[in-house]
Amino acid sequence: MHAAKSRSRVVKAVHGRKTAAPDPASELELARRLKKTLSKDELLSTYARSSFGDDFESHVMRRAVLRALCKSFGHGVTVGANFGFKHAETFEIGDGVFLGAQSYLQGRFDGRCVIGDFSWLGPQSYFDARDLVIGEYVGWGPGAKILGSEHTGRPLNIPILKTDLIIAPVRINDWADVGTNAVVLPGVTVGRGAIIGAGAVVTEDVPAMAIAAGVPAKIIRMRNK
Repeated sequence: MHAAKSRSRVVKAVHGRKTAAPDPASELELARRLKKTLSKDELLSTYARSSFGDDFESHVMRRAVLRALCKSFGHGVTVGANFGFKHAETFEIGDGVFLGAQSYLQGRFDGRCVIGDFSWLGPQSYFDARDLVIGEYVGWGPGAKILGSEHTGRPLNIPILKTDLIIAPVRINDWADVGTNAVVLPGVTVGRGAIIGAGAVVTEDVPAMAIAAGVPAKIIRMRNK
């Protein structure tokens, strides 16, 4: 263990230090033209054709289609290969956001999903984005998940899947960092600058600057003490 620690090294952060230069005028015009000339279904088909490519042209097309679909879409956004979504018309995506490969944002037609500037959403993550706000400079580990809804399970004489759905807001505040494979449950707020450990299951609110880990997650200590 001590030998492994001795091999550790500290390097400069990359994503967190980036700035978001305005996207090229040609790309903004492409998005405008797509929005004007294509139906929603046609936009989704266009996105699907470029979703798997990892080349420059595929990335530009994914970004242009999302800009055409979203409620708002910032500059300098990275859209990874096979990034998926539902109801992008409810999304407000800030500048410099990283949307990891194979991640999925599941919105709802009457919902709201906000992702703040320079937040980094790792690959293979899942977000129930029906009532979701993620702040600025949030780090989201690969495979981590947000669950924003649950069935009532009532009445008992029908399958749970047929019972009403309770949608509860999830809020991940600025500067928070959520570890790999963590799960945040419906109605939870993670405070500013809080850290959630890898694999944690967060069932209750986590205050600002707290470090929480475990199943269910418990506060280990405060970062500012």
